[in-house]
Amino acid sequence: EWRRGEDPPPDTRRDKYQRGRDRSYDSDDYSRGRERLDCIYKLDPSPLVFQTVHNDAMSVRSKGGTSVSGVLECPKDEKRMIVSIDMTDMNKILWVDEENLTMCAEAGIIGEDLERKLAAKGYCTGHDPDSREVSSLGGWIATRASGMKKNVYGNIEDLLVGVKLVTPRGVIERSCQVPRISAGPDIHHFVLGSEGTLGIITEAVLKIRPLPELKKFGSLVFPDFESGVSCMREVARQRCAPASIRLVDNRQFRFGHALKPEQSFFASLKDSVKAFYVTKFKGFDPEKLCVATLLFEGSREVVESQERRVYNIAAKFGGLPAGEENGERGYMLTFAIAYMRDLGMEYGVVAESFETSLPWDRVLDACRNVKDRVQRESQRYRLHHDPVVSCRVTQTYDAGACIYFYLILNYRGLSDPVHTFDEIERAAREEVLSSGGSISHHHGVGKIRKRWLRETVSEAGVEMLRAIKQQTDPQNIFGCGNLIP
Repeated sequence: EWRRGEDPPPDTRRDKYQRGRDRSYDSDDYSRGRERLDCIYKLDPSPLVFQTVHNDAMSVRSKGGTSVSGVLECPKDEKRMIVSIDMTDMNKILWVDEENLTMCAEAGIIGEDLERKLAAKGYCTGHDPDSREVSSLGGWIATRASGMKKNVYGNIEDLLVGVKLVTPRGVIERSCQVPRISAGPDIHHFVLGSEGTLGIITEAVLKIRPLPELKKFGSLVFPDFESGVSCMREVARQRCAPASIRLVDNRQFRFGHALKPEQSFFASLKDSVKAFYVTKFKGFDPEKLCVATLLFEGSREVVESQERRVYNIAAKFGGLPAGEENGERGYMLTFAIAYMRDLGMEYGVVAESFETSLPWDRVLDACRNVKDRVQRESQRYRLHHDPVVSCRVTQTYDAGACIYFYLILNYRGLSDPVHTFDEIERAAREEVLSSGGSISHHHGVGKIRKRWLRETVSEAGVEMLRAIKQQTDPQNIFGCGNLIP
């Protein structure tokens, strides 16, 4: 336990303490709110700690690994002592059931550690979010997370078999670990996406699979973003999507290309020949072309079959194979982007990503509308430099897709860059909703997006969430201020 005014013990110093904090949403409010944190508790799995908190009328929040929705901010209007529950020591796999292909782990385990430990036994969950190096199992469940390989392994709600939630009113969990149940509304769906408002997730049971026999990258280049989206729609329609298929627009493609390491003369010559073939022989416009990265996983037979089908579909939309090496580089670039955001701030650049899910017939309109709205807002705020906004299609479904937007702003010359960025980002999110998109596909609501929850789920829907919160946590002990407006 660490109390304000004392030096933290070694295992709660900046390395762990900042891990979740540095990847939270930054604002003046958040910077001031950090001073409100009164103590950190290392979590004892026993529910008794919550009874103590209950009696002392504290406000509790759970600290996992990452956040991009402001969930770690201390509520500005909270008058009680604020306690942060540090989950990082609850990092064990409790058991692996090889007969039923399930495993149980403590909620504080980090994704990369979980996969490494399972791989030693020949298994994986396949849940592969961009944040796998720092995000936790409990965090995945609390935000309804999605991974890059969801086409094969599913989203977190598809992987979840059992979960234990410790609340002020007792422990919530099923008595059986079964693949499906018809027993009224699924209590798992009260926990999924609850964002720390009901209690602390302490452990979970997930499905696992044997490690795939073959893992193979690939890539495609399309003449324009519209052709790429049409291809992805057809791949989803035919249900032959590989583990991951991600389409980046031209601006994001050029950004990734600029980050390529220096090459030898012959490697550079080879790339030049490829570029000549695509741009001169095939006539692709370098200012319009876009690229899709592919990851195939499974048995050799399944991978080869998927490759044939995907590349044949791509050819119908003008797509050309662009090589395995480019596919792997593009896939791994996703993990680097979060670190580049922090680096950019040292050079006068502030950036953030936000995502949504849309029906297929709204994808292109939403991408165009958001880019146009950002440009209009930049003119309204008289920015010295045009902002950069790019997008990519990251997950596909029968009825729609997930779109990721990246917003980059040069803040030199701005008197209040945080406020300006917030306002432009808010306008972009409103444009997403106006274009038929969701409040979030997998980042969650937190504090940043809860202003739009009512119009997303209806007034009655918000009141239902309030009722669940009141019944489960009547004294608002888990008063983190997330989700519910």
